[in-house]
Amino acid sequence: MIMPVHHNISGSFRPRRPLWWPSVTLSLILPLLAAFLFSGCGKPPNLINRYILDYAPPVLPRLTPLDTGIKVGLFAVDATINRQEMVYRVNPYRTGTYWYNRWRANPGNLVTDYLARDLRDSRLFKVVFTDDVSGTARFRLEGGVVEFQENNSPGLWQASLLLNVTLLDTDQENIADKVMFQRSYQTQEPMLSKTPEALAAAMSSAMQQLSRQIIDDVYRAVKQRLGAPPS
Repeated sequence: MIMPVHHNISGSFRPRRPLWWPSVTLSLILPLLAAFLFSGCGKPPNLINRYILDYAPPVLPRLTPLDTGIKVGLFAVDATINRQEMVYRVNPYRTGTYWYNRWRANPGNLVTDYLARDLRDSRLFKVVFTDDVSGTARFRLEGGVVEFQENNSPGLWQASLLLNVTLLDTDQENIADKVMFQRSYQTQEPMLSKTPEALAAAMSSAMQQLSRQIIDDVYRAVKQRLGAPPS
């Protein structure tokens, strides 16, 4: 079979492109195009900042340690703040989130972990457990996080923290005897500026304040249930 030979206008020979030419071209262009698109049209990706609470365990009066243990259950979280993005409230009907500024963990985990840490540091109980650690204790502390957000009003920004807490005596069969108390603890701490760092700092102060109140109430209730003499 005779193959045709292509000539240009001047009659000189014009070689045909190799069959592998398009695949080589695409293999070079596609990765560059993908990198361009995924980088946000050439812009650097937005970084997500993550925040934690940072405060010294609350200082409690010198009290006699109790020869009993307590377990801290994972706190539930209200649906409106059940997220890691920092939440702010503009008015009673409108909230928003800081998408690129987030808590390191869910508010329920943060409250549970820091409250358990503060209970251990108080040395008022023989042992302190959380649900993710094997072990049993007669008394159980559980609850929910209702508010864990920034509240905005003209010229004033506050970190708002509201916790519902229940103390249980697991040795009791009757529910009326099992529930030792159900209480709400609330505080609002002023923010020095309208920044994520200021919110984290104010929320840390709020948690320190409520943690101290909760531990003091729990200690006195458990001591009374055990029939220990007053301090």
